[in-house]
Amino acid sequence: MAACNIKSIQVNCCAQRPSSITTFEQFKNQLLSSFKKLPIKLPASHSIIKKTSIDLLHTFTDSVFQFIDHESFPSQSNFGPVEEIGEEAIYINDVQGTIPSDFPDGVYIRNGPNPLFGGFKSTKSMFGRSSHIWVEGEGMLHALYFKKESDGKWSISYKNKHVETETLKMEKQRNTPSFLPAIEGDSPAILSAYLLNFLRFGTVNKLLSNTSVFEHSGKFYAAAENHVPQEIDIQTLNTLGNWDVNGSWNRPFTAHPKRVPGSGELVTMGVNAMKPFFEIGVISDESKLVHKADLKFERCSLCHDIGVTMRYNVILDFPLTIDIKRLVNGGPLIKYDKVDYARIGVMPRYGDADSVRWFQVEPCCVFHIINTYEDGDEVILWAFRAMDSIIPGPDFGLNKFEWFSSRFKNDCHTNCDESFFSRAYEWRLNMKTGEVKERFLTGKLDSMDFPMINENLTGFKNKYGYAQTVDLDASSFAGMPKYGGLAKLHFGDMKQQDYVKMEYHKFPENTFCTGATFVAKPGGTEEDDGWVITFVHDEHLNMSRAVIVDARNFTSEPVAIIALPSRVPYGFHGAFMSTTL
Repeated sequence: MAACNIKSIQVNCCAQRPSSITTFEQFKNQLLSSFKKLPIKLPASHSIIKKTSIDLLHTFTDSVFQFIDHESFPSQSNFGPVEEIGEEAIYINDVQGTIPSDFPDGVYIRNGPNPLFGGFKSTKSMFGRSSHIWVEGEGMLHALYFKKESDGKWSISYKNKHVETETLKMEKQRNTPSFLPAIEGDSPAILSAYLLNFLRFGTVNKLLSNTSVFEHSGKFYAAAENHVPQEIDIQTLNTLGNWDVNGSWNRPFTAHPKRVPGSGELVTMGVNAMKPFFEIGVISDESKLVHKADLKFERCSLCHDIGVTMRYNVILDFPLTIDIKRLVNGGPLIKYDKVDYARIGVMPRYGDADSVRWFQVEPCCVFHIINTYEDGDEVILWAFRAMDSIIPGPDFGLNKFEWFSSRFKNDCHTNCDESFFSRAYEWRLNMKTGEVKERFLTGKLDSMDFPMINENLTGFKNKYGYAQTVDLDASSFAGMPKYGGLAKLHFGDMKQQDYVKMEYHKFPENTFCTGATFVAKPGGTEEDDGWVITFVHDEHLNMSRAVIVDARNFTSEPVAIIALPSRVPYGFHGAFMSTTL
């Protein structure tokens, strides 16, 4: 989530929930009066006043706010956290099939939420309720190391480790849930959570780094868009500290920065709940910020991805928004408004707000871009598009399980509202005429997301894309998204109804994947020379594995299945990092 700066929040509006607190002034007075009732005296010595003040705040928070574990169902068990396995990687001998001889040495690594202290939490207090949402939770890296020995045999090992952000260290030191959830719930509860989190820890939300892993200039980073990335030692998974681009980037950083085609530069963006809502940056191959611009957004759009072409940056401004004023007025902090405007911006690489060419498009929800490229006067954007947002979920008072389950129903020809049904989509943006052409690239048989391509084609026209396919029955039963297979999209091969040709690799029943990524074959001559690797979990056996699929023989059995020594919970994005950088 994008970060919220508590010091910048000016609160003078009505907070409508719960009903016993009708104005923010009443909320503030009740907070202060409750704190004054604590039977604790400040010490006379000024040298320990600061520490004692923090201790008082902790005491107050612990006495007023009660942490509650989220309700969990058996069908959601592999969304639950796991423990770290220890400092040493575990070597693996259980491999079915054969790892290809031309598979590259490297690390397959996946990030994802792994909340401390047993799982996601809610709180209840005199100010109402607040809750974590399902995309939160401290980041944990799961890494599978491939090393080819001199005798031609493969050495494979596995390791997992939390991303050690400053807030994770703080909470581990206290050894108890401490950060109050501050994303969804009753407005006074969230506002008081902001205030108390900031006063006790110096930040209003946890710094998660739980979404992706990327490489730039030979260094490796874990990222989520509520904070700057964390530099990671790729061999030990130790966290080396914040990466603020030598002090020049002091705001959130996208989980999906893009490497400029034919260049070592990296394009990033930062979304914030307070102005400036959206800034874009270009980082050189020497990790120096060479360009930064405020695009002067009029709202905080929760933009998760950005596109690049040879000459342009491609920006999404869609109506999934973070709004502090809406929160103070009693509404949700995060909301998808399908009647609000949606637009796509195309800007020169080093442009500013005035140089962006905006194209009005049909409102929808897009989290992940497949690719962007130029075709004559047109800029082409391919992405996965849905009619509603899976983040943050329903407001309090609604049954979350039923709400999510109903939107994953697979009977989309009768009673399904297709809210979360995600399909490949194309926008053709004509830079000369301003015309927009939109169309679906895939039909209603498949809901897909988490796209991947051969990254050598980022910003260029590509023939193939890959995605994780949603098992709608299992997702509806669990009330959480589960991906039962992989799809290969042939963008150069249109079938009937103008949809692209597709191939499928489906996993066995009750087996679901996470963090799939494309691994290019060293020296490959075709775009799809390579493999798709992913973690899978067999829910029947409660066993996690890594699966390697030949991208050119996509429907065939995996070339290798690697048994893992630890359960790998479902998470977010994976990557393959070469160890020969």
